[in-house]
Amino acid sequence: MKFAFCLFRYYPFGGLEKNFLNMVKEALQRGHEVHIFAWGWTGPVVEGARLNLLPVKGYSNHGRSLSFVKQLQDHLKCQKFDLVIGFNRMPGLDLYYCADVCFERQASRKHSSLYRLTSRYRVFSRMERAVFAPESKTHIMFISRQAKEEYQEVYGTPEHRFHELPPGLNKERIHSALTVKTKAEVRQELGVSDQDLLLVMVGSDFRRKGVDRAIRAMAALPTDLRSQVKLAVIGKGKPEPLQKLAQELQVGDRVLFLGPQKNVPRYLAGADMLLHLALSETAGNAIVEGLVAGLPVLVTRTCGFYFHVEQAQAGLVVGDSEFDQKAFNAQLEGSLSDSERLKVWGRNAFAYSDAVDLYSRPRQAVAIMKQMMGQKRSG
Repeated sequence: MKFAFCLFRYYPFGGLEKNFLNMVKEALQRGHEVHIFAWGWTGPVVEGARLNLLPVKGYSNHGRSLSFVKQLQDHLKCQKFDLVIGFNRMPGLDLYYCADVCFERQASRKHSSLYRLTSRYRVFSRMERAVFAPESKTHIMFISRQAKEEYQEVYGTPEHRFHELPPGLNKERIHSALTVKTKAEVRQELGVSDQDLLLVMVGSDFRRKGVDRAIRAMAALPTDLRSQVKLAVIGKGKPEPLQKLAQELQVGDRVLFLGPQKNVPRYLAGADMLLHLALSETAGNAIVEGLVAGLPVLVTRTCGFYFHVEQAQAGLVVGDSEFDQKAFNAQLEGSLSDSERLKVWGRNAFAYSDAVDLYSRPRQAVAIMKQMMGQKRSG
Protein backbone atom coordinates (compact mmCIF):
# COMPACT_ATOMS: atom_id res chain seq x y z
CA MET A 1 0.00 0.00 0.00
CA LYS A 2 1.14 3.54 -0.75
CA PHE A 3 1.15 6.01 2.14
CA ALA A 4 1.92 9.75 2.19
CA PHE A 5 3.32 10.93 5.54
CA CYS A 6 3.17 14.72 5.80
CA LEU A 7 4.74 17.11 8.32
CA PHE A 8 6.17 20.60 8.19
CA ARG A 9 9.63 20.03 9.67
CA TYR A 10 11.55 17.10 11.07
CA TYR A 11 14.38 17.19 13.58
CA PRO A 12 15.48 14.13 15.56
CA PHE A 13 14.81 15.27 19.15
CA GLY A 14 11.13 16.27 19.21
CA GLY A 15 8.45 14.03 20.69
CA LEU A 16 6.14 14.34 17.69
CA GLU A 17 9.04 13.66 15.34
CA LYS A 18 10.07 10.54 17.25
CA ASN A 19 6.53 9.17 16.95
CA PHE A 20 6.46 10.08 13.27
CA LEU A 21 9.72 8.20 12.73
CA ASN A 22 8.52 5.12 14.62
CA MET A 23 5.30 4.99 12.60
CA VAL A 24 7.20 5.34 9.33
CA LYS A 25 9.49 2.48 10.32
CA GLU A 26 6.53 0.32 11.39
CA ALA A 27 4.75 0.95 8.07
CA LEU A 28 7.90 0.08 6.13
CA GLN A 29 8.41 -3.06 8.19
CA ARG A 30 4.90 -4.17 7.26
CA GLY A 31 5.73 -3.81 3.58
CA HIS A 32 3.97 -0.52 2.83
CA GLU A 33 5.40 2.09 0.44
CA VAL A 34 6.06 5.32 2.32
CA HIS A 35 6.48 8.78 0.78
CA ILE A 36 7.41 11.62 3.16
CA PHE A 37 6.51 15.23 2.39
CA ALA A 38 8.13 18.03 4.43
CA TRP A 39 9.62 21.50 4.00
CA GLY A 40 12.40 21.09 6.53
CA TRP A 41 14.52 18.07 7.46
CA THR A 42 17.42 17.68 9.91
CA GLY A 43 19.12 14.33 10.32
CA PRO A 44 19.45 11.17 8.24
CA VAL A 45 16.73 10.15 5.81
CA VAL A 46 14.68 7.11 6.79
CA GLU A 47 16.02 4.12 4.90
CA GLY A 48 13.36 2.71 2.59
CA ALA A 49 11.18 5.83 2.57
CA ARG A 50 11.06 8.42 -0.21
CA LEU A 51 11.65 11.95 1.08
CA ASN A 52 10.11 14.86 -0.83
CA LEU A 53 11.36 18.26 0.40
CA LEU A 54 9.09 20.99 -0.94
CA PRO A 55 10.74 24.39 -1.58
CA VAL A 56 8.48 26.67 0.43
CA LYS A 57 8.33 30.45 0.25
CA GLY A 58 7.70 32.95 3.01
CA TYR A 59 9.47 34.58 5.95
CA SER A 60 7.03 33.66 8.71
CA ASN A 61 6.24 30.21 10.08
CA HIS A 62 2.61 30.45 9.00
CA GLY A 63 3.66 31.74 5.56
CA ARG A 64 5.97 28.79 4.97
CA SER A 65 3.33 26.39 6.29
CA LEU A 66 0.73 27.78 3.89
CA SER A 67 3.19 27.55 1.00
CA PHE A 68 3.90 23.92 1.92
CA VAL A 69 0.20 23.01 2.04
CA LYS A 70 -0.47 24.54 -1.37
CA GLN A 71 2.40 22.62 -2.95
CA LEU A 72 1.45 19.44 -1.14
CA GLN A 73 -2.07 19.54 -2.58
CA ASP A 74 -0.60 19.65 -6.09
CA HIS A 75 1.60 16.61 -5.35
CA LEU A 76 -1.31 14.67 -3.88
CA LYS A 77 -3.42 15.35 -6.98
CA CYS A 78 -0.67 14.14 -9.30
CA GLN A 79 0.12 10.99 -7.33
CA LYS A 80 -2.33 8.38 -6.13
CA PHE A 81 -1.95 7.47 -2.46
CA ASP A 82 -3.99 4.89 -0.59
CA LEU A 83 -3.85 7.08 2.53
CA VAL A 84 -2.59 10.56 3.43
CA ILE A 85 -1.43 10.89 7.05
CA GLY A 86 -0.59 14.27 8.60
CA PHE A 87 1.45 15.12 11.67
CA ASN A 88 0.52 18.80 11.52
CA ARG A 89 -2.96 20.21 11.01
CA MET A 90 -3.66 20.84 7.33
CA PRO A 91 -6.37 20.20 4.71
CA GLY A 92 -6.49 17.10 2.53
CA LEU A 93 -5.70 14.51 5.21
CA ASP A 94 -7.33 11.11 5.58
CA LEU A 95 -5.79 10.66 9.02
CA TYR A 96 -4.21 13.11 11.48
CA TYR A 97 -1.88 12.28 14.36
CA CYS A 98 -2.95 14.72 17.06
CA ALA A 99 0.00 15.80 19.21
CA ASP A 100 -0.93 19.49 19.61
CA VAL A 101 -3.26 21.37 21.89
CA CYS A 102 -6.26 23.09 20.31
CA PHE A 103 -5.05 26.23 18.51
CA GLU A 104 -8.47 27.90 18.61
CA ARG A 105 -8.80 27.33 22.36
CA GLN A 106 -5.28 28.62 23.02
CA ALA A 107 -5.93 31.69 20.87
CA SER A 108 -9.04 32.60 22.85
CA ARG A 109 -7.27 32.06 26.17
CA LYS A 110 -4.03 33.89 25.47
CA HIS A 111 -4.90 36.67 23.01
CA SER A 112 -7.34 39.52 22.59
CA SER A 113 -9.93 39.61 19.82
CA LEU A 114 -7.47 41.64 17.70
CA TYR A 115 -5.35 38.50 17.30
CA ARG A 116 -8.08 37.08 15.08
CA LEU A 117 -7.29 39.78 12.52
CA THR A 118 -3.73 38.56 12.03
CA SER A 119 -2.67 36.43 9.08
CA ARG A 120 -1.09 33.92 11.47
CA TYR A 121 -4.41 33.30 13.18
CA ARG A 122 -6.32 33.05 9.90
CA VAL A 123 -3.89 30.51 8.41
CA PHE A 124 -3.61 28.19 11.40
CA SER A 125 -7.29 28.48 12.28
CA ARG A 126 -8.30 27.37 8.77
CA MET A 127 -5.85 24.48 8.88
CA GLU A 128 -7.20 23.28 12.22
CA ARG A 129 -10.81 23.59 11.09
CA ALA A 130 -9.99 21.54 7.99
CA VAL A 131 -9.21 18.63 10.31
CA PHE A 132 -11.72 18.98 13.15
CA ALA A 133 -14.84 20.59 11.68
CA PRO A 134 -17.94 18.34 11.84
CA GLU A 135 -18.15 18.23 8.04
CA SER A 136 -14.51 17.17 7.63
CA LYS A 137 -13.80 13.56 6.68
CA THR A 138 -10.41 13.45 8.41
CA HIS A 139 -10.05 10.87 11.18
CA ILE A 140 -7.90 11.64 14.20
CA MET A 141 -5.46 9.46 16.14
CA PHE A 142 -5.27 10.99 19.62
CA ILE A 143 -2.99 10.42 22.59
CA SER A 144 -4.57 12.75 25.15
CA ARG A 145 -8.17 12.48 26.28
CA GLN A 146 -7.98 16.05 27.58
CA ALA A 147 -7.01 17.36 24.15
CA LYS A 148 -9.72 15.30 22.46
CA GLU A 149 -12.38 16.77 24.74
CA GLU A 150 -11.15 20.31 24.04
CA TYR A 151 -11.36 19.80 20.28
CA GLN A 152 -14.86 18.38 20.60
CA GLU A 153 -15.95 21.30 22.75
CA VAL A 154 -14.66 23.81 20.22
CA TYR A 155 -15.63 22.08 16.96
CA GLY A 156 -18.21 19.42 17.80
CA THR A 157 -16.09 16.77 16.06
CA PRO A 158 -18.04 13.47 15.90
CA GLU A 159 -16.88 10.72 18.23
CA HIS A 160 -16.52 8.10 15.50
CA ARG A 161 -13.64 10.00 13.91
CA PHE A 162 -11.37 9.64 16.95
CA HIS A 163 -9.01 6.70 17.52
CA GLU A 164 -7.05 6.48 20.78
CA LEU A 165 -3.41 5.41 20.80
CA PRO A 166 -1.33 4.14 23.73
CA PRO A 167 2.18 5.52 24.37
CA GLY A 168 4.92 4.11 22.18
CA LEU A 169 7.95 3.64 24.38
CA ASN A 170 10.80 1.23 23.79
CA LYS A 171 10.83 -0.67 27.07
CA GLU A 172 13.94 -2.69 26.26
CA ARG A 173 15.93 0.43 25.34
CA ILE A 174 15.07 2.10 28.64
CA HIS A 175 15.63 -0.98 30.79
CA SER A 176 18.96 -1.78 29.11
CA ALA A 177 20.30 1.54 30.40
CA LEU A 178 19.28 0.88 34.00
CA THR A 179 22.56 -0.57 35.20
CA VAL A 180 24.65 0.23 38.24
CA LYS A 181 27.56 1.08 35.94
CA THR A 182 25.55 3.53 33.84
CA LYS A 183 24.14 5.20 36.93
CA ALA A 184 27.61 5.68 38.40
CA GLU A 185 29.03 6.99 35.10
CA VAL A 186 26.26 9.56 34.61
CA ARG A 187 26.43 10.84 38.16
CA GLN A 188 30.21 11.15 37.97
CA GLU A 189 29.97 13.08 34.69
CA LEU A 190 27.47 15.50 36.22
CA GLY A 191 29.31 15.86 39.50
CA VAL A 192 26.57 14.19 41.54
CA SER A 193 27.67 12.22 44.60
CA ASP A 194 25.94 9.16 46.04
CA GLN A 195 24.44 11.40 48.73
CA ASP A 196 23.10 13.97 46.26
CA LEU A 197 19.70 13.91 44.58
CA LEU A 198 19.59 14.32 40.80
CA LEU A 199 16.40 15.72 39.28
CA VAL A 200 15.89 15.44 35.52
CA MET A 201 13.67 17.35 33.11
CA VAL A 202 13.33 16.22 29.47
CA GLY A 203 11.86 18.26 26.66
CA SER A 204 12.41 21.14 24.27
CA ASP A 205 10.94 24.65 24.67
CA PHE A 206 12.16 25.28 28.20
CA ARG A 207 9.65 28.03 28.98
CA ARG A 208 6.64 25.85 28.12
CA LYS A 209 8.14 22.87 29.94
CA GLY A 210 8.24 24.90 33.16
CA VAL A 211 11.99 24.76 33.80
CA ASP A 212 11.75 28.10 35.62
CA ARG A 213 9.28 26.51 38.03
CA ALA A 214 11.79 23.82 38.93
CA ILE A 215 14.58 26.35 39.41
CA ARG A 216 12.45 28.50 41.71
CA ALA A 217 11.44 25.45 43.75
CA MET A 218 15.09 24.36 44.09
CA ALA A 219 16.04 27.82 45.31
CA ALA A 220 13.29 27.66 47.94
CA LEU A 221 14.60 24.42 49.48
CA PRO A 222 16.20 24.60 52.93
CA THR A 223 19.94 25.25 52.67
CA ASP A 224 21.05 21.75 53.71
CA LEU A 225 18.69 20.03 51.29
CA ARG A 226 19.38 22.50 48.46
CA SER A 227 23.11 21.73 48.67
CA GLN A 228 22.31 18.06 47.94
CA VAL A 229 20.11 18.64 44.87
CA LYS A 230 21.08 19.11 41.22
CA LEU A 231 18.81 19.63 38.22
CA ALA A 232 19.75 18.34 34.74
CA VAL A 233 17.73 19.73 31.83
CA ILE A 234 17.78 17.76 28.57
CA GLY A 235 16.38 19.19 25.36
CA LYS A 236 16.55 21.91 22.74
CA GLY A 237 16.07 25.50 23.82
CA LYS A 238 17.68 28.75 24.89
CA PRO A 239 19.23 28.17 28.32
CA GLU A 240 20.63 31.68 28.83
CA PRO A 241 17.56 33.32 30.45
CA LEU A 242 17.15 30.35 32.80
CA GLN A 243 20.83 30.25 33.63
CA LYS A 244 20.54 33.93 34.56
CA LEU A 245 17.51 33.15 36.74
CA ALA A 246 19.39 30.32 38.46
CA GLN A 247 22.35 32.64 39.13
CA GLU A 248 20.05 35.31 40.57
CA LEU A 249 18.47 32.70 42.86
CA GLN A 250 21.92 31.44 43.88
CA VAL A 251 21.49 27.94 42.42
CA GLY A 252 23.44 28.51 39.22
CA ASP A 253 25.95 25.80 40.09
CA ARG A 254 23.11 23.33 40.75
CA VAL A 255 21.39 23.58 37.34
CA LEU A 256 22.89 21.84 34.29
CA PHE A 257 21.68 22.31 30.71
CA LEU A 258 22.80 19.28 28.71
CA GLY A 259 21.20 20.10 25.35
CA PRO A 260 19.52 17.46 23.14
CA GLN A 261 20.67 13.91 23.91
CA LYS A 262 20.25 10.82 21.76
CA ASN A 263 20.45 8.48 24.76
CA VAL A 264 17.97 9.95 27.25
CA PRO A 265 17.48 6.62 29.15
CA ARG A 266 21.12 6.87 30.19
CA TYR A 267 20.33 10.00 32.18
CA LEU A 268 17.15 8.49 33.60
CA ALA A 269 19.34 5.71 34.95
CA GLY A 270 21.37 8.26 36.90
CA ALA A 271 18.41 10.25 38.20
CA ASP A 272 16.45 10.14 41.45
CA MET A 273 13.32 11.93 40.21
CA LEU A 274 11.77 13.24 37.00
CA LEU A 275 10.00 16.60 36.87
CA HIS A 276 7.54 17.55 34.12
CA LEU A 277 6.05 20.93 35.02
CA ALA A 278 4.76 22.02 31.62
CA LEU A 279 2.37 24.92 31.22
CA SER A 280 0.66 22.88 28.50
CA GLU A 281 1.48 19.44 27.11
CA THR A 282 -0.75 17.31 24.92
CA ALA A 283 0.78 14.09 26.24
CA GLY A 284 4.34 14.08 27.58
CA ASN A 285 6.28 10.93 26.68
CA ALA A 286 8.97 11.88 29.19
CA ILE A 287 6.43 11.28 31.97
CA VAL A 288 5.90 7.64 31.11
CA GLU A 289 9.58 7.18 30.23
CA GLY A 290 10.30 8.17 33.82
CA LEU A 291 7.86 5.56 35.10
CA VAL A 292 9.40 2.83 32.93
CA ALA A 293 12.79 3.81 34.36
CA GLY A 294 11.40 3.39 37.89
CA LEU A 295 11.56 7.08 38.77
CA PRO A 296 9.22 9.06 41.00
CA VAL A 297 7.55 11.71 38.84
CA LEU A 298 6.21 15.14 39.76
CA VAL A 299 3.95 16.37 36.96
CA THR A 300 1.50 19.21 36.36
CA ARG A 301 -2.13 18.34 35.69
CA THR A 302 -1.95 20.29 32.42
CA CYS A 303 0.04 17.38 30.89
CA GLY A 304 -2.05 14.81 29.05
CA PHE A 305 -0.22 11.84 30.57
CA TYR A 306 -0.49 13.04 34.18
CA PHE A 307 -3.06 10.31 34.86
CA HIS A 308 -0.39 7.61 34.45
CA VAL A 309 1.45 9.02 37.48
CA GLU A 310 -1.81 9.20 39.41
CA GLN A 311 -2.84 5.64 38.52
CA ALA A 312 0.65 4.29 39.22
CA GLN A 313 0.82 6.07 42.58
CA ALA A 314 4.38 6.87 41.60
CA GLY A 315 4.64 10.57 42.41
CA LEU A 316 2.57 13.72 42.66
CA VAL A 317 0.22 15.51 40.28
CA VAL A 318 0.74 19.23 40.81
CA GLY A 319 -1.98 21.87 40.65
CA ASP A 320 -5.36 22.01 38.97
CA SER A 321 -6.26 24.80 36.57
CA GLU A 322 -3.59 27.11 38.01
CA PHE A 323 -0.02 26.43 39.07
CA ASP A 324 0.86 27.56 42.60
CA GLN A 325 4.62 28.04 42.93
CA LYS A 326 4.61 28.15 46.72
CA ALA A 327 2.54 24.97 46.93
CA PHE A 328 4.90 23.21 44.54
CA ASN A 329 7.92 24.40 46.52
CA ALA A 330 6.47 22.65 49.57
CA GLN A 331 5.62 19.51 47.56
CA LEU A 332 9.14 19.24 46.18
CA GLU A 333 10.70 19.74 49.60
CA GLY A 334 8.38 17.17 51.19
CA SER A 335 9.10 14.62 48.45
CA LEU A 336 12.88 15.00 48.53
CA SER A 337 12.93 14.85 52.33
CA ASP A 338 11.13 11.49 52.46
CA SER A 339 13.50 8.82 51.16
CA GLU A 340 11.11 5.97 52.01
CA ARG A 341 8.31 7.53 49.99
CA LEU A 342 10.66 7.96 47.03
CA LYS A 343 11.49 4.23 47.18
CA VAL A 344 7.79 3.30 47.26
CA TRP A 345 7.06 5.57 44.30
CA GLY A 346 9.94 3.99 42.39
CA ARG A 347 8.68 0.46 43.03
CA ASN A 348 5.16 1.49 42.03
CA ALA A 349 6.49 2.99 38.79
CA PHE A 350 8.19 -0.27 37.83
CA ALA A 351 5.08 -2.30 38.67
CA TYR A 352 2.82 -0.02 36.65
CA SER A 353 5.08 -0.04 33.61
CA ASP A 354 4.98 -3.85 33.61
CA ALA A 355 1.19 -4.03 33.96
CA VAL A 356 0.04 -1.33 31.48
CA ASP A 357 0.54 -1.03 27.71
CA LEU A 358 2.89 1.92 27.31
CA TYR A 359 4.59 0.55 24.22
CA SER A 360 2.43 -0.33 21.20
CA ARG A 361 1.65 3.08 19.63
CA PRO A 362 3.44 2.55 16.28
CA ARG A 363 1.91 -0.90 15.79
CA GLN A 364 -1.60 0.25 16.63
CA ALA A 365 -1.23 3.42 14.55
CA VAL A 366 -0.37 1.45 11.42
CA ALA A 367 -3.27 -0.92 12.16
CA ILE A 368 -5.58 2.12 12.21
CA MET A 369 -4.07 3.28 8.91
CA LYS A 370 -4.86 -0.08 7.36
CA GLN A 371 -8.40 0.06 8.74
CA MET A 372 -8.91 3.59 7.38
CA MET A 373 -7.55 2.53 3.99
CA GLY A 374 -10.17 -0.22 3.85
CA GLN A 375 -12.95 2.21 4.76
CA LYS A 376 -11.73 4.70 2.16
CA ARG A 377 -11.80 2.07 -0.57
CA SER A 378 -15.22 0.74 0.36
CA GLY A 379 -16.61 4.28 0.74
